[in-house]
Amino acid sequence: MATVKWAVWGSCGIAKRRTIPEGLVPADNAELVSVYDVDAQANAEMADKLGITAAASEAELLSSAADAVYIATPAYLHHEHVLAAVKAGKHVLCEKPLGMSNDQAAAMIAAAKSAGVQLGCALMMRFSSQHQAALKMIQDGKLGKMVYARAQLSCWYPPMDNAWRQNLSQGGGGSLMDLGGHCVDLLEMLLGPADKLACFTNNSVHGYESEDSATTLLNFASGAMATVDTFFCVPDTSSKNALELYGSGGSILATGTIGQGAAGQMTAYLSDPNAAYDADQARDAAAGTPIAPDPVNMYRAEVEEFSAAILDKRPAAIDAAVGLRSQKVLSACYESARTGKVIQL
Repeated sequence: MATVKWAVWGSCGIAKRRTIPEGLVPADNAELVSVYDVDAQANAEMADKLGITAAASEAELLSSAADAVYIATPAYLHHEHVLAAVKAGKHVLCEKPLGMSNDQAAAMIAAAKSAGVQLGCALMMRFSSQHQAALKMIQDGKLGKMVYARAQLSCWYPPMDNAWRQNLSQGGGGSLMDLGGHCVDLLEMLLGPADKLACFTNNSVHGYESEDSATTLLNFASGAMATVDTFFCVPDTSSKNALELYGSGGSILATGTIGQGAAGQMTAYLSDPNAAYDADQARDAAAGTPIAPDPVNMYRAEVEEFSAAILDKRPAAIDAAVGLRSQKVLSACYESARTGKVIQL
């Protein structure tokens, strides 16, 4: 099988925890050849463990034999690093957010197009086999007309020195930017585009600069509504990372599918949308139908899909347009939180 040679820019965060060991190393059509990080010692240890080159500089990384670069540096560096990588003729898979503003994201897209290279955004939760199964059920009409959804993602993230997500100029936002991007993107995959929203942000517990709490109400062009709740101030064991999808013909309720793991618990509760009114409003205690397709490692899936797009010379499934859309919705969320207004998309 043909392979794409990869380099990693920012090897010591999510790349070290997930994308390298679960995505780039086992992927059938990818070969990791070089890594670079400002933490030279940790980067060298990573390279030595994998038997690959530890680039001593950004320039050395970009002059490597890599065809594609995975950028996993802090959010405020994405714009600069993407522009440098595409100028070097590399295809780029960039962690979200694609940029710190809509203009930055648009400039990154324009630069990639001019250079004739692919630019993708790492919104890996779209690859979950359970999320894809839920999407098919919705598309097949199993839930009837979609009415409402909820996506929740939280973690305990107390104040820490040099934590860029807690600094507005470096992260662009807090729990909404970091966690909400995945939730909103997932809901738009399932329900189609949102057309207006209202958002509230707060520092409920932690006193750092970015928000530790955010809730967003979304209205979709289809008529469905949804809420997204994301928090940096809820203990990990207390939040079940719920995904709830409700339609006129039933629901899909899940815990743990939103997150970094390959699978959670997902159950469908289907009924007759033409049923008569029940004055007793009885709730059947019978179990629903589990939705448990074979788990898919989302990091490997995103690497293999992006590599396939390069090899096949076709647009990536999660291309830069998806990343720009995510950036635009998040920007509207922060505008709503700042102004107290409902924002049209």
